[in-house]
Amino acid sequence: MTMDSTSVEGWTRLRMEQDGPVATITLDRPEVLHALDARMFDELERAFGELDAAAEVRVILLTGSGDRAFAAGADIRGLVDTDEVSGRGVSERGQAVFNRIDRCGKPVIACVNGVALGGGCELALACTMRIASEAAKLGFPELKLGLIPGYGGTQRLPRLIGRSAALRLMLTGASADANEALRLGLVDEVVPAAELMPHAQAVARKIAGMAPLAISGLLEAVRRGLEVPLHEGLRAESEVFGRLCATADKREGLRAFLEKRQAHWAAK
Repeated sequence: MTMDSTSVEGWTRLRMEQDGPVATITLDRPEVLHALDARMFDELERAFGELDAAAEVRVILLTGSGDRAFAAGADIRGLVDTDEVSGRGVSERGQAVFNRIDRCGKPVIACVNGVALGGGCELALACTMRIASEAAKLGFPELKLGLIPGYGGTQRLPRLIGRSAALRLMLTGASADANEALRLGLVDEVVPAAELMPHAQAVARKIAGMAPLAISGLLEAVRRGLEVPLHEGLRAESEVFGRLCATADKREGLRAFLEKRQAHWAAK
């Protein structure tokens, strides 16, 4: 299925496509390097809601159109007239949408094809994993504007790369190139620009071949475990493990292994 950005579907900021079990969301405001405005947040929320509910979709890719930007950050024009109350509202809205992505029941792979700065980098951090092209640049320039990252960056970045490295990146406002981002653990892989989407598709299809209930269960167990002390995380793991043991897919997976054949998942 292909969902275009015409008024028929109501998309003005992004495109959605589906190829078998893999869906791709492409940010599409090239004239402003896919800057994140209120309409973009609305469309991202709607797109992830629709794809999360689509049983045939197993993995979601997220990227920007063209080869210059994943997302350059927040649309600065929308921040000029904010005050304390409205500014907090802007931050909370961005956090809510990115939490929706972070808590999606399906893996989301950020395909970072160019600059991912400020809110754009926070968007990538909300994804399950990040694959970058060699041309990628990631960073947080908010302090240069008299602000801080407001869409989850101050919380997700230290959890991903550690407190000291995160603070250095945010306090200096420096951009990390693809290799530095890989060294820091900010991205998981770096590939040539021409190979970014084919490689991400291949990773997505490998994941999509796994048991769908186990995929969502794994995401749930890891997410819940990171939010609580270890003993509570272990309890969450056992709960998810036990729930999966009662599924038809678990029975099919074990039979397929013992019979040395490919499993056929029913998501039941």
